[in-house]
Amino acid sequence: MKINNYQRPVDLLAIAQRGKAATETQKGNGESFREMFSRELAEQRSVVFSRHASQRLFSRGLELTDDRLNRIADAMDKAAQKGSKETLILTDDAALVVSVENRTVVTAFDRENLREGIITSIDSAVII
Repeated sequence: MKINNYQRPVDLLAIAQRGKAATETQKGNGESFREMFSRELAEQRSVVFSRHASQRLFSRGLELTDDRLNRIADAMDKAAQKGSKETLILTDDAALVVSVENRTVVTAFDRENLREGIITSIDSAVII
């Protein structure tokens, strides 16, 4: 599970050079340039997890891959463009309530817990 505050400057030239070196040598962790570039972009786009959301993700065994973090960031961007403040992001196996303005995941549900409850205090939903 990867849960961090993703705010830091990104040097795209350095990423490109590392990706090229990894492709040429095929050493290290085997990460492709595309994977590395996607990870760096997700980190730049600032997805933050509240303590409560982190605990929920851990206790419910929900894992967030770099691809899923990118999709969550995209969903936040789309919700922000529509003027949303609090949105529900539905993925294949989880639901996340996020504060769009703060780019913070407030809480998380797995599909089983989602069926049992009611989601309140949201003004939109994004299905990814």
